[in-house]
Amino acid sequence: MSNNALVQILLSMRPRQWTKNLIIFAPILFSQNLLNAPQFNKSIIAFSVFCVLSGCVYILNDLIDLQQDKNHPLKCKRPLASGKLKPITAATALLVLLIISGVCAFVLLNTSFLYIAAGYLLLQVCYSVYLKHVVIIDVFCISLGFLLRVGAGAEAIQVSFSTWLLFCTLLLSLFLALSKRRHELILLEDNAINHRKILFEYSPHLLDQMISIVTTATVIAYILYTVADDTIAHFGTDKLKYTVPFVLYGIFRYLYLIHQKNEGGSPEKVLLNDKPILFSVVLYAITAAVILYS
Repeated sequence: MSNNALVQILLSMRPRQWTKNLIIFAPILFSQNLLNAPQFNKSIIAFSVFCVLSGCVYILNDLIDLQQDKNHPLKCKRPLASGKLKPITAATALLVLLIISGVCAFVLLNTSFLYIAAGYLLLQVCYSVYLKHVVIIDVFCISLGFLLRVGAGAEAIQVSFSTWLLFCTLLLSLFLALSKRRHELILLEDNAINHRKILFEYSPHLLDQMISIVTTATVIAYILYTVADDTIAHFGTDKLKYTVPFVLYGIFRYLYLIHQKNEGGSPEKVLLNDKPILFSVVLYAITAAVILYS
């Protein structure tokens, strides 16, 4: 396999979108094991495995949506849609990467993690083949993918994870998924249905209503989590409430980008390219770490 083919395979795996897998580190942060070297190493392995798995899913999506992507104003530049990567080469790489990630999960981590990883892969396959065409279920599938990442992060280091945080993850990921649908609908306009048929079932008004509900629920759920009696008892402090302003700012900034800048279609791009949001995420992580580990 040529170096150019390897580069095209890597591009097809969407390295920029691997930032979504950073949520795998949430369990080690909130279980106060971040400074535990063996546990941290396991989280790194879990993150790496999910980067490979999610990359495989992107390759699979590109193989399935090859014809539609050729008609998309942005996706037509992807390796498969542009013809820079041959489908047979992509399929071969997909199989090899799946075997490597499965072996690493089984040998370096544990069977519970492997089961969740397999469940994540199965969900993504079902989503790519059918579920992405079912209204509302499509965004819930995206959200469930984030929940499985969190569960995998917890199983990798074998710790329990707060139900509150699972709800916050569910709501936040729904917020991102709905924002992505809105961006696609606005960007593609009359050609939206030709690219993704499910967009015919949505409208900007409907999505704005859903985003409004999920945004409110996300903020309330996180605030309640920080002041809940079991949270305070577990961490021995109520100071986690001081992270709320960073969460509020991050969500408000994202809403600003959605409605004023017509962005939000790619959360990973927003995270990497929008300095205010990146700054708020870094400050949140630092503040939470200081509170939990001081």
